[in-house]
Amino acid sequence: MCGIAGWIERDADMSMRIKLLNNMSQTLEKRGPDENGIYINKNTALIHRRLVVIDRENGKQPMSVTHKGKTYVIVYNGELYNTEALREELRADGFRFRGHSDTEVVLKMYIKYGSRCADKLNGIFAFAVFNSSDRSIFLCRDKIGVKPLFYYEYKGGLIFGSEIKALLASTIVKPKIDEQGLNEIFFLGPARTPSCGVFKGVHELNPGECAIYKNGILCREQYYRIEAKEHTDSENDTIEKTRSLLTDAIRRQLVSDVPLCFFLSGGLDSSIIVKTASEYYKERKLGKINTYSVEYRDNEKFFKKSRFQPNADYEYISMMADNADTRHREVILDNKALVDALYDSVEARDLPGYVDVDSSLLLFCKEIKQNYTVALSGECADELFGGYPWYHDKSILFDDCFPWSKSQDVRRFILKDGILKNGEEYVRQRYLDTINLAPKLKSDSETDKRMREMFFLNFYWFMQCLLERKDRCSMFSGLEVRVPFCDYRLVEYAYNMPWSLKAYGNREKGIVRKAFEDILPKEICWRKKSPYPKTHNPIYFDECVKRVKLILEKKKQLTEILNKKSIEHIIESPDAITTPWYGQLMQAPQILAYIIELDCWFEKYNVEIV
Repeated sequence: MCGIAGWIERDADMSMRIKLLNNMSQTLEKRGPDENGIYINKNTALIHRRLVVIDRENGKQPMSVTHKGKTYVIVYNGELYNTEALREELRADGFRFRGHSDTEVVLKMYIKYGSRCADKLNGIFAFAVFNSSDRSIFLCRDKIGVKPLFYYEYKGGLIFGSEIKALLASTIVKPKIDEQGLNEIFFLGPARTPSCGVFKGVHELNPGECAIYKNGILCREQYYRIEAKEHTDSENDTIEKTRSLLTDAIRRQLVSDVPLCFFLSGGLDSSIIVKTASEYYKERKLGKINTYSVEYRDNEKFFKKSRFQPNADYEYISMMADNADTRHREVILDNKALVDALYDSVEARDLPGYVDVDSSLLLFCKEIKQNYTVALSGECADELFGGYPWYHDKSILFDDCFPWSKSQDVRRFILKDGILKNGEEYVRQRYLDTINLAPKLKSDSETDKRMREMFFLNFYWFMQCLLERKDRCSMFSGLEVRVPFCDYRLVEYAYNMPWSLKAYGNREKGIVRKAFEDILPKEICWRKKSPYPKTHNPIYFDECVKRVKLILEKKKQLTEILNKKSIEHIIESPDAITTPWYGQLMQAPQILAYIIELDCWFEKYNVEIV
């Protein structure tokens, strides 16, 4: 995994902008702490920061290849999981290889297939290829959107990068937000509208998108779409194929030149990955695998059962670690440190984010990075296989709105009267835009039609928010995290699976449970879904209160927007917030934490409202 950036401007000499290019590179250092490189060709510059995982000597970037008199240069961020098959295909066509890096394979796939190369790639990636003969740049993002790629287009030029901070370092991109940006952070955040970078003029390639920049014009293209197809497999075949696809995805992602470890939450998804990997290691006599879990100091003293979080994780983690015979370590996070890390979370994300869900992961990854560079995680099974309550509760399922943020009342509550009058309408339109994307079959039942819409809502919003969190918080420590459930073959299969099969046994992720019930302890396989753990310790809330009070005392851009009395009411009566303002667990403490992140963001990025 790495960080990439680039800059092309029609009439510029990039050699005269080396200081700015170095600044752009420096912003991505945490993504790629091991090596860095800059390629300059007249009006074009490509930047790379490398985290070494595969083929240290032959995977250096920017990487260039001359083929039939034309020179191609790539900067690449990602991991390819069908590298060997593609390498053999290219060898059969006469291509030769200097090493075993996937970067070289991606570059030569582009040389052979042009923009259609992405169709053949199975992995998580974002990359750019410069063709010196026609001075074009090809940009591409993976099918599911695991790896980021932002860009800013202006008259005569284009700037792109793995993170927004790289664009801002060019000084061409200004930290300005307009009404759209304000609606994004106050009414949709921590989610973002697909392709919207919040800062004015900043965009992101969508999952499964590529683009060509040539002669001062950027042309975007959707090279991959999820399609509605008839599901013809029997129940038994569906169970077997689900298992086969996921097992194959996990095993493909165990390839690395550096040691791997695994996140273990005690839930179904991470347990499947851990058990499958453990069996793979035993087959090959590779020894025990290493697993990590996260907990909060003294959390057991304050844990309260809820509809969304019916039980604590620690006993299930211990059970699974024993079952898979792993070397397990629990990382215990201090609650004050969790609040302190909110500020780094903003820097990692370049935006206000998932508050303690972000900061905890950031601290967790920092600990893991001391010993490992690569980890596997169980993200995205819930989005694909109906793991969330809103898939199962019909009072939520058929509500015509985002299910994780049903009402904007709390968001409106913290704003002064008259601010962002059209916020609710903005959210409503984003919702409608998304459900209209979902392809359906005439034969679909009403439930299956709605499930396809719900799939798209989760895929483009909730899932992308979680993937963004995983990428930024892990790469902030130079840790590569792989997500086997995001294999596009599994995504396609899940999309077209009838709800009656997906919810096998009338359970969330029922088909996945059934597919792996023979390798997991029964208590874990059929355990009720529990979300990513939050702290229940009152220290966290108290720390947030202290910092929010200090923010409210100062006259600044943010406080001119916020309703001080409403926020003081939340501080005094936190239990009055009875429904999550986002997701399943984010209530009063997280609202206050979001205000802390907003304040940090406005100050640190010198955000200007225009």
